[in-house]
Amino acid sequence: MNITPELYGEMSRQASPKSNAKVNVSAAFLVGGAICVIGQLFMSMFEYYGLDKTEAGTWTSIILVGLSSISTGFGWYQKLAKHAGAGTLVPITGFSNAISSSAIEAKSEGYVLGVGSKIFTIAGPVILYGCSASVLYGILYYIFSR
Repeated sequence: MNITPELYGEMSRQASPKSNAKVNVSAAFLVGGAICVIGQLFMSMFEYYGLDKTEAGTWTSIILVGLSSISTGFGWYQKLAKHAGAGTLVPITGFSNAISSSAIEAKSEGYVLGVGSKIFTIAGPVILYGCSASVLYGILYYIFSR
């Protein structure tokens, strides 16, 4: 059977589940926005109680990572992501969820060979390319800012 690109596209369209883009985009926007509002509330609270902006940002990040990891452990983050989609990929909480999920899945293989070796399975490429890009940008900045 010779499958043309048009025929393949039609078969793919028929097999794909229908999605309501308006609802999906709205849910992602609202949930992602709510996560950011929670982060901003923590930040403002820490600044109100006397921490400078850097310290408040550090503690806000620590709390958001911790809450994301805990909610991943209880399975709440996955339930939220099921309905909110990309809204749960807000960088710091999504990153924490990715690392926590990998650790939870590998727990049965032991702490060293399981969790220790597979915790960065998903997040590893992000860390690698993020660090590599920052070095490259730093070199370019150094060269062109002289």
